[in-house]
Amino acid sequence: MQFIYFLQQAIIWLITIFYLYQLVISIFSFVKLKDKPFVVNKKHKFILILPAHNEEAVIANLVNSLKEQDYPKKLYDIQVIADNCTDNTEKIARDLGVKVFVRNEEDPAKRTKGCAMQVLLNTLLSDPKMDYDAFCVFDADNIVDKNFLKVMNKHLCQGEEVVQGYRDIKNPDDNWIASGYAIFYWMMNRIYHLARYNAGLSPLINGTGFMVKMSAIKDTGWNTNTLTEDIEFSLKTIIQGKKLGWAVDAVCYDEQPVQFKASWSQRSRWTIGHIQCLREYTGELTKAANDNRTLMNFDGLLYILGSIPMFICSIVLLLINAVVYLTKGMTTTAFVINLLRFVVPTFILPILVALFIMVIDKKPIKKMWFGLLMYPVFMASWLLINFKCLFKQDTRWEKIEHNRNVEIDDI
Repeated sequence: MQFIYFLQQAIIWLITIFYLYQLVISIFSFVKLKDKPFVVNKKHKFILILPAHNEEAVIANLVNSLKEQDYPKKLYDIQVIADNCTDNTEKIARDLGVKVFVRNEEDPAKRTKGCAMQVLLNTLLSDPKMDYDAFCVFDADNIVDKNFLKVMNKHLCQGEEVVQGYRDIKNPDDNWIASGYAIFYWMMNRIYHLARYNAGLSPLINGTGFMVKMSAIKDTGWNTNTLTEDIEFSLKTIIQGKKLGWAVDAVCYDEQPVQFKASWSQRSRWTIGHIQCLREYTGELTKAANDNRTLMNFDGLLYILGSIPMFICSIVLLLINAVVYLTKGMTTTAFVINLLRFVVPTFILPILVALFIMVIDKKPIKKMWFGLLMYPVFMASWLLINFKCLFKQDTRWEKIEHNRNVEIDDI
């Protein structure tokens, strides 16, 4: 019993210190920084990469929003990857006058966004006539603010090589599931990405709406192997001792699932990708933190340790409390208090934090009230997904259907 008590206390302190650290870092999201000086002053040339698998319903809206960029048209090309398409995605893209790269992959394990990007980018890098300074990546269901490239060019001029834009949602009030995604991303944008950028740490690439300088991958190519190619590339960059940038004014709008089955599948893929990154890069992150001895490297290590390992710690703590209570080692009052210590920070506090962020970032609260009330259910389902993925890891990629016909002018 004494061992169980010591284990219980050790986990409590571990979790408490971890979240206190996150709280301290999040405060930096309210620090206003001066603009960084320019390292170079030029207009860079971009290639905008749009991986698309059977996206005929939404690809035109994305292409049209990119054609309206407030940036010299001769300094960017739009490249659609028609990835194993069986619909009219390729035809629509060609009719819109953009570049199309057709990929037909027989191996189901390689029919992923990461593999599609790897083939295209490595093809570009092998071309001696390639003259792009940087590439940006968008999901086919996105629509993009007209200032996106202008803002990314500014960050390139300031010396930043990998920059994540602000990922917003184009259907935040469709239903409680879409609202759950919106609330999650709005909070991550401010208290994770912006906070770390302001604190001199490293945010992360977040799936879509990001920019990478070509020279950053010149030697290695785009080489990712997990289901979360964005997180994997971010961690590899941090391991090299490089900070990622954050561009709050480079906005792209993402369509989120409204069906629970599709959401479950998507979030399962993200969780499995995190587990893959945990296995693959924890050792390298630990070595980088030890060798470089910077808070930025240590924070990158904490990110991956704060995913599944921290979830496991929480489960173990709940089980310990239950065992101690059932063996009469804890009063009912103490047991309830310990449960509340888990329930309140996990399910109640996020609603209050979300409300606060929605107010200061001027998000549509009135339309989101039901989503806010259901947000604990959204997060509880994610905990179930994490638990399921500990024992069953299906690495098959399943398409998320996109059909929300929203144009940039509608937003």
